[in-house]
Amino acid sequence: MSDTATPPPLPPPGLLRRLGAMAYDTLLLLALLMMLSYPYVWLTGGAKPGLFVKTLYQLYLLTICFLFYGGFWVRGGQTLGMRTWRIKLVRGDGGPITWTIALKRFTYSLLSLLCLGLGFLWVLYDRDKLAWHDRLSGTRLVRLPKEQKNAR
Repeated sequence: MSDTATPPPLPPPGLLRRLGAMAYDTLLLLALLMMLSYPYVWLTGGAKPGLFVKTLYQLYLLTICFLFYGGFWVRGGQTLGMRTWRIKLVRGDGGPITWTIALKRFTYSLLSLLCLGLGFLWVLYDRDKLAWHDRLSGTRLVRLPKEQKNAR
């Protein structure tokens, strides 16, 4: 018999825990987007921009959003909101999250949102508690256990 027993798999987080992490991250991201929008406001002088400039600005904001989420996912699988709510993003096969996987997940997450959030609500019906973007990107969220305090 072996002394090293494999730990049980970590359970998926519920919808409320996911939404809590999303709300936390949204506040942080909004602050970042406002701060990084100052150059745009300064360059346009507050005037109404043309379609080309407006489209470039929207792509700029979308890129910031991707770098925010993707950067955290690639560097440990957790955004600040996910750390607070003890959630971690992992690949289905246990490997590390790459920038390609992060881009897939981000893109599919946008689609989940654009469908009136149905992709996120899908966790209520899915047998594995996966959202659309989890399934499509080959990732899943797990709920981390509470840290044990050392007894003295």
